[in-house]
Amino acid sequence: MTAWIMLAGLAVEALLGWPDALDRRMGHPVCWFGWLVERAEHLGNREKWSKPARGAMGGLLTLFLLALAGLIGLAMQLVLPNDWVGFVLMALLASSLIAARSLHDHVADVSSAFEGAGIDAARCTLSRIVGRETAKLDEAAIARAAIESLAENTSDGVTAPLFWGALLGLPGLFAYKAINTLDSMIGHRNSRYEAFGKIAARLDDLANLIPARLTGTLFTLCAGSGRAMKVMFRDARKHRSPNAGWPESAMAGALAIRLSGPRAYGTETSEEPWLNAEAGDPDAADIRRALALYQRVVVAAALLLAALGWAHLP
Repeated sequence: MTAWIMLAGLAVEALLGWPDALDRRMGHPVCWFGWLVERAEHLGNREKWSKPARGAMGGLLTLFLLALAGLIGLAMQLVLPNDWVGFVLMALLASSLIAARSLHDHVADVSSAFEGAGIDAARCTLSRIVGRETAKLDEAAIARAAIESLAENTSDGVTAPLFWGALLGLPGLFAYKAINTLDSMIGHRNSRYEAFGKIAARLDDLANLIPARLTGTLFTLCAGSGRAMKVMFRDARKHRSPNAGWPESAMAGALAIRLSGPRAYGTETSEEPWLNAEAGDPDAADIRRALALYQRVVVAAALLLAALGWAHLP
């Protein structure tokens, strides 16, 4: 049943996304949870406290918010009727926590900016979806950043929510999105968050362990490229993230381009290793190629959910 719910949620989100009218009136569920994280961080992450104290408080608050999200999902799953009305409502709830369409649209906007207003517009559009400095990026660096964001977030925004939702229902889906949001907000390696967000970051690594590798495998299979598989297994572990390297290196091998490499965050430069280093740099056209591959991966994920659903029919 949970696989069918997630498949229906994926279909709703892919077709409709999160409607602007709803966003204007009530915001987005992830933003609601983000507000809770902000309040918790404000109360529990005091600069005057020692690192062990901040780490302990961050861990406690992370586990509390994770449990809260999971219990809300469980309550909704138990309260909703076990009929087609409940199925539709659960699918709508699930759709709000999947990002298949929104991810595609955000990356496609970068490509459209290139094709329309040019490189300055592409830099500005890219700045909305990545944390690195974009003001001085050339075409190749913009394309790399957009494609890397697409590859990594295919796991975080699509495959992982579907995986945990299909495995554990709404409690699993809600808990995963809580972990992912916590990591994106407090799981940073800097003086403010390194201690406070350490548990959140480690939980996010654990929650994405299987989905990231599944995503990378889907990229290679949908590309029909043995070379992509080879690059993924060779280069994935070079990435500083234990998970992001799998979909990113698979994408690099599938498109025969190099990804990652040095990048600037504010005034600091991060010396990241290249993925598929022997290949050339991507250009604006490669963003469209990456999006086409991404679309095939989403369809493949839908087919896997359907197969799982059929396998569990009485």
